[in-house]
Amino acid sequence: MERDISQEILNIKNKKGAIILAHFYQTLDIQELADFVGDSLKLSMDAMKAEASMIIFCGVLFMAEQAAVLNPEIPVYIPDQDAVCSLANMLSIDDIVRAKRKYPNAPIVMYVNSKAIHKAYADYIVTSANAVSVIQEIPQETIIFGPDRNLAEHVAYKTGKKIIPVPEDGHCYVHVVFSKNDVEKFKEKGYAVIVHPECPCDVRMHSNFIGSTKQMYNFIKKSKTDKIAVGTEIGFVERAKKDFPDKEIVPLRPDAICEDMKKITLQKLYNSLKKEVYRVVIDKPIAKKIKVALDRTFKLLGLI
Repeated sequence: MERDISQEILNIKNKKGAIILAHFYQTLDIQELADFVGDSLKLSMDAMKAEASMIIFCGVLFMAEQAAVLNPEIPVYIPDQDAVCSLANMLSIDDIVRAKRKYPNAPIVMYVNSKAIHKAYADYIVTSANAVSVIQEIPQETIIFGPDRNLAEHVAYKTGKKIIPVPEDGHCYVHVVFSKNDVEKFKEKGYAVIVHPECPCDVRMHSNFIGSTKQMYNFIKKSKTDKIAVGTEIGFVERAKKDFPDKEIVPLRPDAICEDMKKITLQKLYNSLKKEVYRVVIDKPIAKKIKVALDRTFKLLGLI
């Protein structure tokens, strides 16, 4: 049955000229049907280079929003409109306005894991991979950063700047399940431990490597170490195990599962392609503000 629906998805995709984007945290059956697999911003940028009549984004809502901003001429759909990000939902416009009132000269840096309506307030938009590089280049020493507290703390440590987290306790429920004990347990067994910067401070400080999903993937690919414990969502671990079967790759915790990412199923992907649901539309004024912030960020990094 799974093989039949997978083939139907491919048939409809090819017939309609659609492309499927799948985040690393999706289940493997969906990743294997995707034209592009990766982290959220890279997927949206991959889509910009592809010729397509429609984009199906298998991820959470803020990712599909980002794809819609960067691909304004192509309709973008998400297979389940309730697949949201709890971290993105922790931030409010009031949080941003209050922080800006208190620190009027501080630029606003929004993590890509935020809603479009919040990105519209940003001076810069960053990923977990480039947050440190971007903030190092910003001339101001005080930065308003939202919505992940742990990533803000990581950036402050790396740059020496004063980072004001908004909200004060924004976090990803998947990454805060990890503990220092989890890290030490695997290090004692001879594993290299790699973790996402959304993890708590004591987890980051005792790990061998801290990086985004893309950076962790590259670490695994290039590492001479054949025993690696990974501190991020289980979907990424499954992908890494499949791509690098010669290495022993294990989850730091098997219960690190994003329930919203797992709302996307083969059946919902099939329905989205066939019925063209659910379309993600960003108001043009908001999209324009986001594009300005992204362009400013890319320019700062020398990418445009």
